[in-house]
Amino acid sequence: MEKNVFRVYCDESCHLPRDKSDIMVLGALSCPESKIVEISKRFREIKTAHGIHSKVELKWTKISPAKIQLYEELLKYFWHEKALSFRAVVAKAKHTLDHDLYNEGDYDLWYYKMYFLLLDKVCDPLSQYRIFIDVKDTHGGPRIAKLKEVLCNNIYDFKNDVIADIQQIDSERADMMQLVDILTGAVSYFHRGLHIAAEGSPAKKILVAMMQEWIGNKLEIGTPLRNQKLNIFIWNPQGGE
Repeated sequence: MEKNVFRVYCDESCHLPRDKSDIMVLGALSCPESKIVEISKRFREIKTAHGIHSKVELKWTKISPAKIQLYEELLKYFWHEKALSFRAVVAKAKHTLDHDLYNEGDYDLWYYKMYFLLLDKVCDPLSQYRIFIDVKDTHGGPRIAKLKEVLCNNIYDFKNDVIADIQQIDSERADMMQLVDILTGAVSYFHRGLHIAAEGSPAKKILVAMMQEWIGNKLEIGTPLRNQKLNIFIWNPQGGE
């Protein structure tokens, strides 16, 4: 029986160990491989309809009042396109973690543990996945390989029938990477409290409000796993981790 093949595009927000945020958000956008061309084409059409060249990279950090209608339309397209689904892991109390005790003194090891929590619930053993992770740095290769090994072993996928590939990719190369950046950025913005801060961006607040309307207060407390369209998992340390 031939398996359904999906592509999963992943991004992160506030992932650095010494940044000012005490949370980290990882996001994964899943799409059937058979729909990638169609959806990417529509993504570029939305850009050009708003006066943006199709090859210009869209990012959460670039959102401004002048282009709010563009980003609103992109979010609405995501919400109504049945082929797309998004999952985010919000890791809290990042700066309190005892990495010496739990992660062999290695922050990156914890970082990829969170990636495991993100992707383990995305991958169905009855389907096949090609996973793309936004380039973090030049040292990610060995960790990506280890993440693939752990994911495969957890579902007894010793022949890579489920997790066909995990690789790093530059977000400029894929429209889906730009969309997951925007969705992940919105979740991060909410959990950093910027959606209610006086100094917060009015345009970004509008986009966060759209997501709140879709899933209510579950943007704060997380959603049931059955909410596959827009799934939010809140990770809190237990006993120091």
